[in-house]
Amino acid sequence: MNKPDDKKHDDKKHDETRRAFLIGAALGAAASTGLAPEAHAQSRDAAMAPAHTMAASDAHGAFLNDEDAATMTAFTERLWPAAPGKPGATEAGVLNYIDLALAGAYADQQDFYRRGLAQLDAYCRSAHGKPFAQLGAAQQDEVIRALEQGKATGFTWPTAQAFFNTVRTHTMEGLFADPIYGGNKNFAGWRQIGFPGAQPLFSDADMQSREAFTRAPIVGLQSRGDLLVKGG
Repeated sequence: MNKPDDKKHDDKKHDETRRAFLIGAALGAAASTGLAPEAHAQSRDAAMAPAHTMAASDAHGAFLNDEDAATMTAFTERLWPAAPGKPGATEAGVLNYIDLALAGAYADQQDFYRRGLAQLDAYCRSAHGKPFAQLGAAQQDEVIRALEQGKATGFTWPTAQAFFNTVRTHTMEGLFADPIYGGNKNFAGWRQIGFPGAQPLFSDADMQSREAFTRAPIVGLQSRGDLLVKGG
């Protein structure tokens, strides 16, 4: 039987493996214009977001109610758990990003989320006697693996795998899209992969280098937009 210390070591290794996988998947995507094509398709004026998109990391209410927000907070944090000196999904504002997206660019997925979250909690109550948000981290990981592998029962639409894949995609968007869309708070996601943001100019040497860009501070669309407005 595993000792408590062995279990903690296994959990930590599992978290590190998950983070490494998502970082690898994000490196290429974050280097493009971002991970939210519908949002980026909006006009420049719309992109220069109003103040409400820069809300606190645990903000919600544009679409998600308190119960669903608690579930999404727990789910996204297990997909991208915090580590020493490295913010997790909660601190990075992923919940705020998803909430705002579902109230705006992803409004067509509202029923998908409503049904997916209801089916998720029904499965958790059946398998573990509690809703997802009240389970321990190890049980939450077990549930997430069951979703990913299509083994979670009781899912009709969306399917368990479709729900997992969508939440994972939106979690990555919340981590690595420009902060103007409500996530990536304080550039938490970009800092963890060494992405410098919307810099005004990259030299040929910068473009060829495989090293993290450190010549200038990380900046996002909001800062660039302010400069454009001031510059006329």
